[in-house]
Amino acid sequence: MPRLNLRQLLIFTAVADAGSTVAAADRVSLSQSATSAALKELEQLLGSPLFDRVGRRLRLNETGRALLPQARALLDGATAIEREFDAEAAGVGSGGPARLRVGASTTIGNYLLPTLIARYRLSSPATQLDVRIGNTSEVSALVGRFEVDVGLIEGPCRESGVLAEAWMQDPLVILCAAHHPLLRGRKKRVASIDDLRRETWLLREPGSGTREIVEQTLIPMLHPLREGTQFGSTEAIKRAAAEGLGLTCLSFYAAEDQIALGRLVPLRTRLPRLTRQLYLIHHEAKVLTPNLTRFIQHCRSAGKAQRAPSQR
Repeated sequence: MPRLNLRQLLIFTAVADAGSTVAAADRVSLSQSATSAALKELEQLLGSPLFDRVGRRLRLNETGRALLPQARALLDGATAIEREFDAEAAGVGSGGPARLRVGASTTIGNYLLPTLIARYRLSSPATQLDVRIGNTSEVSALVGRFEVDVGLIEGPCRESGVLAEAWMQDPLVILCAAHHPLLRGRKKRVASIDDLRRETWLLREPGSGTREIVEQTLIPMLHPLREGTQFGSTEAIKRAAAEGLGLTCLSFYAAEDQIALGRLVPLRTRLPRLTRQLYLIHHEAKVLTPNLTRFIQHCRSAGKAQRAPSQR
């Protein structure tokens, strides 16, 4: 009797991601006919089709959607075994894989993760870390698809099957250019709610953790919020704000360099203190190898040791 095998599951997930056997064949380095045959074999073995055929596209049906997370978990477990034994063969030791894949949303990836990794490498110098940076929803999806081992994000995770735990607090600041009219001749002035409503605001793209916190905290208090240019990166927003194109709300960690240079100024306002919760995420079915467990514990320790920055 035929048995389920990892090759079939690999092809199934490739078809699910690519939407066709032609595109999936390129991903798994097989011919289109071999890919189609393996998928048909899997469907016969399970006694049920896994996709709806819509023209040339294949879309997961209810059975396929139920199978997909289980298939990803099994493939991820097999990959973890391979990495562990590759590490032992290379003389790294039996402490788990020598390479970890970390996903981080933009602010964390650019401003917090480099220091976090540098300190981790002091205790685990043999570990190599591959980092993928995206917005919160993108990193959550990477964790959900087992494409990274662990994620650090700036907003709530809504990905099915992904576990999220509170990690650390991120202080937020309202920023303007050093030459902004709100500061002219009276830097100690506290901006009123009406002042803020009259200004143009520079925002991140939808899906960004920074954008989400603005929508949750600022928009209800400043409605209607005058939205200016939308940017896909924090660096672009910082430069635009420094040029006087509008106000913005960013992580203090992200803006600290420009604040120190005097190009951006934290604006004193009558708003309540703004912070957001950062999260550590991993898939509920993820195999927590010893090396991955050590890295997660390192992140937790860094979060507990967090000290609020001094905002000059």
